[in-house]
Amino acid sequence: MRTRFELADAVRLFGNQLSVSDKLNARQEKVLGSIVSCRTAALGGHEDACDSCGSLRNSYNSCGDRHCPKCQAARQAFWIDDLAHNTLPVKHFHIVFTVPHHLNQLCLHNPGMYYDLLFSAVWHTLRLFGYTHYGVESGAVAVLHTWGQNLSLHPHIHCLVPAAGYTLDGKWKAIEKNGNFLYPVHQLSETFKGKFLDSLKRALRKQNEYSLFYPQLQRAYQTKWVVHCEPSMAKAEHVIKYLGQYTHRVAITNQRILNIADQKVTFQAKDYRDNAIQKPVTLDGVEFLRRFAMHILPRQFVRIRRYGIYNHTAKRNLALQFCEPDKTIEAIIKKQQPAETNLERFERLTGINPCICPICKKGKMVVVRVLPRIRSPDALLQNQLSFLT
Repeated sequence: MRTRFELADAVRLFGNQLSVSDKLNARQEKVLGSIVSCRTAALGGHEDACDSCGSLRNSYNSCGDRHCPKCQAARQAFWIDDLAHNTLPVKHFHIVFTVPHHLNQLCLHNPGMYYDLLFSAVWHTLRLFGYTHYGVESGAVAVLHTWGQNLSLHPHIHCLVPAAGYTLDGKWKAIEKNGNFLYPVHQLSETFKGKFLDSLKRALRKQNEYSLFYPQLQRAYQTKWVVHCEPSMAKAEHVIKYLGQYTHRVAITNQRILNIADQKVTFQAKDYRDNAIQKPVTLDGVEFLRRFAMHILPRQFVRIRRYGIYNHTAKRNLALQFCEPDKTIEAIIKKQQPAETNLERFERLTGINPCICPICKKGKMVVVRVLPRIRSPDALLQNQLSFLT
């Protein structure tokens, strides 16, 4: 359902000013262009007619960009459904690794390198603690977020860690943990801090850029880092529901935008300093769009990663570990992949059938005519921001 104000409206109004005041890279321009073209005549579509009441409706194509707030609902629902078939029936812990804001300048300088090293430091830390505390190769599902509630740069990684794993001799071991935390929080923070900063220094030295960010690195060493841990989740469905809140999110959704007027954008944000109360935040339109552009990830960057026993290469071993003795691995994999169309799957997961007529609620919408794009793909690629002029 279309909201009164959308991110695309802000791009139309302030995108040209932003491209003049700040030098956007080609990737950012392409994403902004996709967002403003999403579900409009610029991408083409089809005309539908109800087979019962005869009402007509134009349906325009989606851009499919992962930064677009209109294109994530189906992907998120499918991803959660897939996770439901692959989550182990063991306790899970939610751990959030955050980085001090002193390193934000380095992050903006080379976001691809920065986020890759962040993922690497998180997994190496979790893997080390799994071995040293319980003698197991555990795993994790890690999701990168780069924003705070006010759209500021705040890189952090959410991890779901199972309380189980394989020992060094290949035996399955469930971790019996009576406390609230899987690992000592202070030790986890210090280890993560050391691994991430060390990897940053080595990467910067290879690029002859260490001196450029020496002050920021020294300040980060002197800062106390915080790794947030939450008590375990006993059931797999709790894990799926919780992690589903963090996957396929974008920096801001259309539902959070309250108003766009007088060259300003007002949106809703949680104030965590005041018990997470929802409060309106007003920013200059160009500043609002600049902050959003900071969170556009490099092309083909993987922001949801699986490690250890949750890596896709370990799927066979996990299936065999929990399968019934009289069933084969092929039968289990087949069970995990039900034969249904994407439309049937979407209706099952959301309870919504987009083919039902919105007028009579009885008939089905049938395609009667294809609507071509109003511009050729070549023209769109040559001038990503031509919609602003």
